Amino acid sequence: MADQRIEKLAQLIVEYSVAVKPGDRALIRGSTLAEPLLKEVYARVLQAGGHPLAMVSLPGMEELFFRYASDDQLKHVPRPAELIGETYEVSITLISDDNTRALSRVSPEKLVLQQRAQAGLVKTFMRRSAAGELRWTVAPYPTNAYAQDADMGLAEYEDFVYRACLPDLSDPVGYWRRFSARQQRLVEWLKGKQEVSIVGPETELRFNVGGRTFVNCDGRFNMPDGEVFSGPVEDSMEGNVLFSYPAIHEGREVTGVRLWFSKGRVVKATAEKNEEYLNATLDTDAGSRYVGEFAIGTNEGIDRFTREILFDEKIGGSFHLALGAGYPETGSRNESAIHWDMICDLRKGGEIRVDGDLLYRNGRFVLEF
Repeated sequence: MADQRIEKLAQLIVEYSVAVKPGDRALIRGSTLAEPLLKEVYARVLQAGGHPLAMVSLPGMEELFFRYASDDQLKHVPRPAELIGETYEVSITLISDDNTRALSRVSPEKLVLQQRAQAGLVKTFMRRSAAGELRWTVAPYPTNAYAQDADMGLAEYEDFVYRACLPDLSDPVGYWRRFSARQQRLVEWLKGKQEVSIVGPETELRFNVGGRTFVNCDGRFNMPDGEVFSGPVEDSMEGNVLFSYPAIHEGREVTGVRLWFSKGRVVKATAEKNEEYLNATLDTDAGSRYVGEFAIGTNEGIDRFTREILFDEKIGGSFHLALGAGYPETGSRNESAIHWDMICDLRKGGEIRVDGDLLYRNGRFVLEF
């Protein structure tokens, strides 16, 4: 029997997240592991009058690429990928891994080489998204690998995923529209603010957001969603932070990450595990040691760490910083081949002040929005 939740999630993605219109060229990416959701999304894009292009991969292909690719192959960017990035109106990515540690033994040098080669694609993606020329979203399909990472059985993990995406199964689109309206009031309050300061366990940060825009993450670009983010002024980040959870990048888990900032730049970075990988990645390019994004997680349905950033960066009661590329729609000018989110949980102590006013304490907003 078909899972009604898959049909509802596909409807939400196509009708709300990317709002496919007649004539839209829509890229649909995913693994064969996500076959039921891929097919449902594909059908709904057709029903909406779009022109779907499905790029479906097999489990293990990425691992094979990094095992056998030469430096020249790592640096190669296929022209079709550039054309799609430059011209398509819609991009839908469905994530579904069978092994989230498949790249954990790949050398940092190989990963950095490929990331540098992809910098042009990232820049085009960011520019077109900010200009409203590209509507995109990333959504999950539950797999055993994700369930294991989250310390859950598959059925329990499926329930967790669909609760986060579909809190109101009878009216998922209506739910996210109401969520958007509530969160927009927070965005309006933040408009025109200048200084943000954060205090938490082994954390003391301050930075400037003057002239920058806060964005309401309401299910358009990610599903599930639930965050408000902006791009800090590039040279303004000062202080230090201890991230509560492992920072995961390209299948590599870096635990106990501590960063020290001066004039916006990471001047010292340590970790309890995989410190060498952390620093190698931060040396990817000129922008990789600067913060491209600051965000507050607002999804109360995501209440635990799962080792999947699509969920973890929205944990209600947390904030996160992303090192590397910033989103131009926020006013960020930081460019990089990386965008690495790292999460700090404030539910057990901590606060966020904006222009000296207390906004957030112990994982809760103290102002009513």
